Amino acid sequence: MTDDDRPGEEALVRAARDAVAASDDVVRDGDLQVALFALYCSMYGTVEAFGADDEWDPALLRTRRVVEVAFERQLRRIVPQPALPAPTREAVASELFALTGEDAGPSLARFLAKKATAAQAREFLVQRSVYTLREADPHSWAIPRLTGRPKAAIVEIQSDEYGGGRPERVHAAIFAKAMRGAGLSDSYAEYVDLVPPVTLASLNMMSMFGLNRRLLGAIVGHLAAFEMTSSIPNRFSADGLRRLGFGEDVTDYFDEHVEADAVHEQIAGRDLAGSLAEDDPRLLADIMFGAAACLAVDGMVGAHILDAWRAGRSSLTEPLDA
Repeated sequence: MTDDDRPGEEALVRAARDAVAASDDVVRDGDLQVALFALYCSMYGTVEAFGADDEWDPALLRTRRVVEVAFERQLRRIVPQPALPAPTREAVASELFALTGEDAGPSLARFLAKKATAAQAREFLVQRSVYTLREADPHSWAIPRLTGRPKAAIVEIQSDEYGGGRPERVHAAIFAKAMRGAGLSDSYAEYVDLVPPVTLASLNMMSMFGLNRRLLGAIVGHLAAFEMTSSIPNRFSADGLRRLGFGEDVTDYFDEHVEADAVHEQIAGRDLAGSLAEDDPRLLADIMFGAAACLAVDGMVGAHILDAWRAGRSSLTEPLDA
């Protein structure tokens, strides 16, 4: 984007404020979630329209801040704050396991395992692609902000996410293979116009937590809950894809996560989140908030997809074959 193409700084900020004021649901507001997604792309370098200079453009940062404030405010209003355990490694891990154990997350994966059609399975991959083609990147922003035991723990988890030194086993690359195997594009953001706002909100929440240093506890809590609720749904997803006749190139990603995330959940709960709370009890409330927000927003995504499928509709803004 060139300077000639962009409105002035005050006009951008004013437009963002007007859009926020006009919205009664930032989480499900398509314009605001697409705007946040685009603004975060300039930090990740994932979309060519945003050049390297845009990363620290004051106008874009101020605009992003306006939307972020409203987004975070709504999340803190709608996400139930979990009980706060003692700030010890074992107490925090125990509370996180209890919190995630109450989650009904596998329902979408169970539907995929037993009832979904091939067309719905492809939609499921498209919904996942917005995050998974850049899997682990939002959580990696936390690495330079951590020290000691929490830092060692997150690096251990993220090393697996990035293939443990094997480029072909980078989880984003394995998912790209699944997209190709299902006859879909593996280009990042190819389907951003097709996914509903709540799907973008799930990714944007991770980016907001990861990119804001004051939300370090929230991104750590999010990662802990993310890992703790991944293994069983991935097993159901793999079973469903096999049932529908998809090959190993498509199921490999999900099979990989069944075992990997069963290990990661222990590291994330105790050595990452628990140790961080022990080292800095001031972050405890945000650790628990981040975990609860992960469950709440991903639950909204799953409910949106299931409601659409059960009603005989596409879960996307328009069907893939359109």
